[in-house]
Parts: sequence; structure tokens; C-alpha cells
Amino acid sequence: MTSLPAGRRTDLLAATAAGVTVLLWASAFVSIRSAGEAYSPGALALGRLLAGALVLGAICLVRREGLPARGAWPGIVVSGLLWFGLYMVVLNWGEQKVDAGTAALVVNIGPLIMALLAGWLLKEGLPSRLLAGMAVSFVGAAVVGLSMSGEGSASVLGVLLCLLAAVAYAGGVVAQKPALRHGSALQVTTYGCVIGAVACLPFAGQLVSDARDAPLSATLNMVYLGVFPTALAFTTWAFALARTTAGRMGATTYAVPALVVLMSWVALDEVPGWITLVGGLVCLAGVAVSRSGPRAGTTAASSTEAPVTEAPVTEAPVTEASATAVAAAPEPRSDKA
Repeated sequence: MTSLPAGRRTDLLAATAAGVTVLLWASAFVSIRSAGEAYSPGALALGRLLAGALVLGAICLVRREGLPARGAWPGIVVSGLLWFGLYMVVLNWGEQKVDAGTAALVVNIGPLIMALLAGWLLKEGLPSRLLAGMAVSFVGAAVVGLSMSGEGSASVLGVLLCLLAAVAYAGGVVAQKPALRHGSALQVTTYGCVIGAVACLPFAGQLVSDARDAPLSATLNMVYLGVFPTALAFTTWAFALARTTAGRMGATTYAVPALVVLMSWVALDEVPGWITLVGGLVCLAGVAVSRSGPRAGTTAASSTEAPVTEAPVTEAPVTEASATAVAAAPEPRSDKA
């Protein structure tokens, strides 16, 4: 990778980090379903965030990461409250009210909201390739969601909770993006996780009570959610987000439904139907379109999909084993920070 041009190397690093995130977030659906049978929504969110904050805090101490700059804190606080706190609680609650297919379909409105907010608030614009890719992926997500829906009726409350989760997710990402100009991915993720955990402290009593009666498998799934889909995946997400637009990162998450189908097939022996497989392939095709670059001959100055900032030449490739260490590298800072 060191022989590649700096811009291409940056794209590959961001794509690899985004891939790690999507893979781990897809695995979270299986763990949430298991842990959610023994833990209430608030208790599960708090336990997950505490585990994540402990791991991230330990890494910060080892790396001697200080506090992020003052300019990062507004985005950290907002993303911590919306994404780490509110999103996790209402999503856990919503998945107890509706089937997995309906929940996936409603939550997948999030990337669309994210692209609109980023285009408006962050002035990222709405590139035609991004909109086309998101439209294709949303159709695929709808096919997957409908094909996976159970026979039971979805409650209005459950749908509203999933919709609230989508809005909180989108708002949290858009708030996090400016913070990454003033702090590293590790700093922004760590303190966002801590703020989310503090916001969920009212559920501490429930967590203690549920942990007393929960089977070991459910508790281990909760810890897994904190260490991998939270501590690792949110850090690799922030690493990639600092190097591309919020709209393109949101579109990348449309690969999650396709991966969930495959993981359920392998881990839970839930054989997907042909319609589900087709929907998953459509999701992946839409992601490919949304992340594709401009046609040859298009200048960088006229492209709204160019990476935000190039990564340092000495950065190492991101792998599952080294993603947290790579993501902890300080992000490019604004001259006005």
C-alpha cells in the first residue's frame, strides 16, 4: 500500500475502516437479539456503553491521549447524547415491539436523513451518484426488510421508536463530523461513549437487577456489543468519516442488511429465501454506486465526492487486529482550531 499515491492510499484506508465497521455492526444484530431476551432496553444500552467506555479509556491511557480540543466538544456532546445514548436505547426498545425486518427497514431511513442533513448543515451537497446509490440501496433494504418480516403485526409504538432511532443516528453522525477536525477518532469516540453512558445511568438499577438473573451467554453478548460493535466499530467509523463525507459513509451502512442475512444463515442456520438474497445484492450494488468516484476526466475541483483530507503517508493499513490503533492516530486539524 505504501507504493500507492497518497490520495488512493487514503481512500483504501477509509474503505477498509468502513468495512470493519459495517461487518461489526451487522454482527451486533445477532448479539442484540440474544442479549435482549434477558436485558431491558436501557440496561442493555448502559451495559454495552460501560464496556465500550472501559476499553476505549484503557486504550487512551496506554496511548496517553489527552482531552480533545475545545472545538470538538459540541459535536462530541451532541453525538454522545443522540447516537451513543438515545439511539441505542430506543433501538433496543423498538426491536422488542416489531420484527427484525420492520426494524431494519425503518432504521435504514437514517442514511437518507443523514445525507440531507449533511448536504444542508455541512455543505456537502447531494452528488447524483450518492443519491442514485442510496435510492438503489434503500430499495434493496426494503426488499430484505419485507422478506424477513414475521407474521405478527408491527406496533405503532415500535415503528415510531425505530424512526426515532434513525433520526438520532443521522443527527449524531452529522454532529460528529465537525468534531473530527479538532480531535482524533479515538478521542471523539471515547468521550462520546462516556457521555452516552452517563446519559444512561438512570438505568443502572435495571442493569444490576437484569445481570443478576441473566444467563452467562446474554451477559457475554452484552460485553461483546460494548467491545467490538461499539469500541472498535465506532472508532473505525470515526476514522473513515474524517476522510470522506457523511453522506457517503451513511450510504456504506446499507451493506449491513446484506451481511446480517449472511450471518444469520451461517450462525443461526436461518436459510434466506431468494427474494432476501436478491435484496441483499441490490443493497451492495447501491453501496458500490454511491462510493464510486467521478468519471475519468472530471476534475477534483468540480467533484463534491473527493476525500476531505489526505491521511499521513506513514499510516499503516487497517485490519481487524490493528483497527483501533490505526484509528487512534490524530486526525488532520483545521488551521483555525
